[in-house]
Amino acid sequence: ILEAILQQLVEGGFSQFFLAVHYHSEQIRRHFGDGSKWGVQIKYLEERQPLGTAGALSLLDPTMIDAPLLMMNGDLLTRLDFGQLLDYHGQHGGLATMCVREYDFEIPYGVVRGDGARVTDITEKPVQKCFVNAGIYVLEPDLLGQCRPEQAIDMPTLLRQVMSDGHKVSMFPIHEYWLDIGRMEEYQKAQIEGFGPAT
Repeated sequence: ILEAILQQLVEGGFSQFFLAVHYHSEQIRRHFGDGSKWGVQIKYLEERQPLGTAGALSLLDPTMIDAPLLMMNGDLLTRLDFGQLLDYHGQHGGLATMCVREYDFEIPYGVVRGDGARVTDITEKPVQKCFVNAGIYVLEPDLLGQCRPEQAIDMPTLLRQVMSDGHKVSMFPIHEYWLDIGRMEEYQKAQIEGFGPAT
């Protein structure tokens, strides 16, 4: 899965990668090495303990980052146009851009609204829609200074802190193929679909 993500990003023009590793890190290092097999440079951010989806940012040397940083979870399959995402981030001028995906779910019952003891409306099995975090972000280098060394923190918490400090976080809706295979039913779907981007 990581290789499919890497190959897609290489095809998109990316050449420098940081992999946050902890569990089975030696297997990942053995497989990817320094990235020369793909014509890129890979460096590893070794988490002594799990640091959450944003904590590994504190392991980066901020002086090495002088352009927006694309960050994504390692269990995602997508056909997202990353160049379009970076352009969008640049046009909207936020400290960060979060990719979102529209999610809808059907309430399997009739929803009843009332006023006191009186029924005012009944909606049979309504569909609710909302945006969910897609696990892909573009971050400005200045944001790295918001992460304390070795602090375990997830991206939503970090972005809430950024917003509470008055900084702008933009939202980029994904309409392309996107699958979070960290969920078993989605993993099984990816197996049927041949891992999405690879087909």
